[in-house]
Amino acid sequence: MTSRFRRCLVPSLLTTGTTLGLMLLSTIPLVTPTASRSLFPLRASPASAQSSDETIRVRVYEQASPAVVSIATGNSTGSGSILSSDGLILTNAHVVQRSRTVQVQLADGREFQGDVVAFGEPGLDLAVIQLRDAQNLPTLPIASTNSVSVGQTAYAIGNPFGQFEGTLTVGIVSRIDPTSGLIQTDAAINPGNSGGPMLNSRGELIGVNTAIFTTSASAGNIGIGFAIPISEVQPFLTAVRQGRAPSEWAPFSQISAIAINGAPVNGQLDSNSNILESDRSFFDAYTFEVQQGQRIAVDMESSDLDAYLILIDPNGRDIAQDDNSGGGTNARLSTAVPLSGRYTVLANSHSPGETGRYQLRVAAGNTAAPSPRPQPSGLLLQESGALSQNSSVLPSDGSLYEEHFFEGQAGQSVTITMESNEFDTYLMLVDPNGEVIAQNDDSGSSTLNSSITLTLPQSGTYRIIANSYDSTGRGRYSLRVR
Repeated sequence: MTSRFRRCLVPSLLTTGTTLGLMLLSTIPLVTPTASRSLFPLRASPASAQSSDETIRVRVYEQASPAVVSIATGNSTGSGSILSSDGLILTNAHVVQRSRTVQVQLADGREFQGDVVAFGEPGLDLAVIQLRDAQNLPTLPIASTNSVSVGQTAYAIGNPFGQFEGTLTVGIVSRIDPTSGLIQTDAAINPGNSGGPMLNSRGELIGVNTAIFTTSASAGNIGIGFAIPISEVQPFLTAVRQGRAPSEWAPFSQISAIAINGAPVNGQLDSNSNILESDRSFFDAYTFEVQQGQRIAVDMESSDLDAYLILIDPNGRDIAQDDNSGGGTNARLSTAVPLSGRYTVLANSHSPGETGRYQLRVAAGNTAAPSPRPQPSGLLLQESGALSQNSSVLPSDGSLYEEHFFEGQAGQSVTITMESNEFDTYLMLVDPNGEVIAQNDDSGSSTLNSSITLTLPQSGTYRIIANSYDSTGRGRYSLRVR
């Protein structure tokens, strides 16, 4: 499976935008490089050149970082740029989504409440926040339109992973997409950088960091990031000033309802369809209502194009994607949903410009039985299961998994164990917001079992992903939560 472009939200690890399936944290070993001889003589005065580069980096950071903020909503974090001294903040629409108020932290540690006052038109991932009771704030200057060139240095400042405020990364402008105008860069952009500024060597805003591209659901940043160019930002800011910008978030210009367990919908992708901003592929959007724990199956079949499915939960999180699980050019998603509410499925094509007819159907089974309440013995959940051909498939590595649910309370200490004599187990715990908060492979040496012990951060319904270590894992298992 080839993943779509990821939105740069804080890592729900059940990812964002628009990519997903489960994204697992992977550990990269540190390798000490072996010594090698230089094939070319050193240029004259390398120290001077290095000093000059460092001077520019330091200057850009010192000038720009005071005007870069961290943004927190109930479901995500991101970054933003202060554009006016009274607190007008530019960020991505997918950072704030349907939030009306957000918490904003300045580089100097001060915190403000902000009101989300405007959004970009459907397909333009921009939003504006107005801080309350703010004055005399530092601001970012804006570069002139069409002043960006391939090869120039690009600087990104933001709040990667929601916890490393004020991080500076440096690269170059690698490409400017001739169709969308998106600026491509190799400067490191990670979840949490969304909405932050891309800057030139004068510290001027040349774009808004918005997405990264990955080759698989677990690859993370591979040095291909994207920013919305200032040529798109300026007309949006003009619309904001003139009161013409939308006040509600509308990620799709066209959306339809689809009946669960109803007749297949016949659709067609063409120039009248929505366009996925990240890669300019066509898609149609459909919504349906389901209950927490309900297992759904979404099938997209076509002989005209290579089908691609993207599933978005009620909070706007992209929780699953598929390219070819339906066989041939067809796509299929099968999962138990983590939340009750309205889901959106994007009937998409694998490649930009693909057009043609398709059929789409959504089927759903019964809602999973409520998890048992805590017993005097302290046992919250005890179940047996099996990984088999009927299990869900993790897109990132093809491993099988089943899902289980339990009710937890904030501050409660729990231990989750998964045991099997038939395959190497793997556990993941997902919180009520849909974020993976813990995972484990081995509870001890020379064992196939896995175990997680932690204090629950909030009250609500938690989801356990009972997984195998690799795609070969199949067999029975037992699961306990104490």
